[in-house]
Amino acid sequence: MTESAKRTASSLKKDALNLPNLLTLGRILIIPLVLWLLDRGAPSDCVVAALIYSAAAITDLLDGYLARRMNIVSLLGKFLDPLADKLLVMATLIWLIPMGRIPEWTVVLLLAREISITALRSIASTEGLIIASDRTGKQKTAFQMAGILCLMLGYPYHLALGPLDLGVVDLVLVGRALVYLSLVYSLVSAFQYLAQFARAIDAQSQE
Repeated sequence: MTESAKRTASSLKKDALNLPNLLTLGRILIIPLVLWLLDRGAPSDCVVAALIYSAAAITDLLDGYLARRMNIVSLLGKFLDPLADKLLVMATLIWLIPMGRIPEWTVVLLLAREISITALRSIASTEGLIIASDRTGKQKTAFQMAGILCLMLGYPYHLALGPLDLGVVDLVLVGRALVYLSLVYSLVSAFQYLAQFARAIDAQSQE
């Protein structure tokens, strides 16, 4: 192994062991557990799966905060953080299809959007361009996360907010509505990213 290769391996190992990246790796490692619990299918299993999923979502916020607070910016972290999010979301959605909680076409469209935007950002990066996340993309993520949690819980529950009795609410229907809403935001944000890319390319060609 050359000296350069040794330094690269040492740097990657150091990056992998910092706290933000360990939290990110943890999000990836819990995916099989979440899917196993969903596969068992009992209401109690679905509740535990949803709690673990919620904890993973919290670590997504936490690792970003810690990275900024500790001034830790690593190439591995830039790669793993969005990858962990997409793997957790897409694996869960795909697993919910045979359970009858989300239709296939919805997941296909969401997957196509994520793959397309990831590819677009990769192309932009090779051209020295940065396509920043916008408000629509963040709203998409919020609706998507809430919808997936409802779909994971997956059973009718009697809900009450203080003195307000909401009666029995089918969380599958609520979850689908939220995921459909997130799909609308997904498609809108995809067109916005395409517009950003086109403007950036146009500006670059005029320099």
